Amino acid sequence: MEKPVIKPKQGTILISEPALRDFFFRQAVVLLAEHNDEGTFGLIINKPIEIRLKEILKDFPPYKLPVYLGGPVKTDSLFYLHKRPDIDNSLHVMEGLYWGGDLDVIREKMKSKELLPNDIRFFLGYSGWSPNQLDKEIREKSWVISQTTVSEIINDHPETLWSNYLKSMGKDYAIWANFPADPTFN
Repeated sequence: MEKPVIKPKQGTILISEPALRDFFFRQAVVLLAEHNDEGTFGLIINKPIEIRLKEILKDFPPYKLPVYLGGPVKTDSLFYLHKRPDIDNSLHVMEGLYWGGDLDVIREKMKSKELLPNDIRFFLGYSGWSPNQLDKEIREKSWVISQTTVSEIINDHPETLWSNYLKSMGKDYAIWANFPADPTFN
């Protein structure tokens, strides 16, 4: 099957191929927040976990915000994506989306309701690749690369992202959308 010719870069997404059996990356959609000669940093955007932000950060507003599994690296660290260019020390990922920034500013903007729950997503851990590692995995057909939008990244239905992206890529990929997470249960 011929894949779209898209190179990995900041702001693109990786969609795991159905045969990828890794616990973290099975049916994963990963946003690349950084990709350069030093390596790649990304966040899995479609795997909410059974922890709420208020369980991790006690002095934050009592929003019932989910936390997502960002990847297998530094799973004891909190990362975040948001839509606010006015948060100090955040890095521009793509049009309308930023990574990181001053957590005290985020806290104050959430308390004053300037930053709403649909403007931000929190992640435990991240996905990282050393130089050339991701390119090797793409050649091995572990990932499909696609474009995305902010509304697709920060949305209310992360559980359907993987299959929706595959369906949007045409009939050859749409077949994969119904692939079971564990084929032994098929």
